Amino acid sequence: QVQLVESGGGLVQAGDSLRLSCAGSGPTFFSYTMAWFRQAPGKERELVAFITSFSIPTYGDSVKGRCTISRDNAKNEVYLEMSSLKPEDTAVYYCAASLRKMALEYVGTYDYWGQGTQVTVSS
Repeated sequence: QVQLVESGGGLVQAGDSLRLSCAGSGPTFFSYTMAWFRQAPGKERELVAFITSFSIPTYGDSVKGRCTISRDNAKNEVYLEMSSLKPEDTAVYYCAASLRKMALEYVGTYDYWGQGTQVTVSS
């Protein structure tokens, strides 16, 4: 089992950059695909990015070119760096983990979730 705790959210202005962190527990953290999802009020949770156990990243369409996902297995942490933030990036950002190897863009593929961290982008 993996426990996940996000940090780094806050209130920023449009055009700013932000770095989110997710700290995971357990000795097998390195074997999980780690992902960031986000959920805005009244909208479905959507993929921001995921990174496989081999550190291969994939990005959601809404953030391509503006985000970088990375991981540090020695620290059991995964990061999301976002730039050129827009008001439409306002959402609760969730960290998630999965041992599955397919369908990694879908919410249902992930077994473990953090509590989320709020990101608010003002115009």
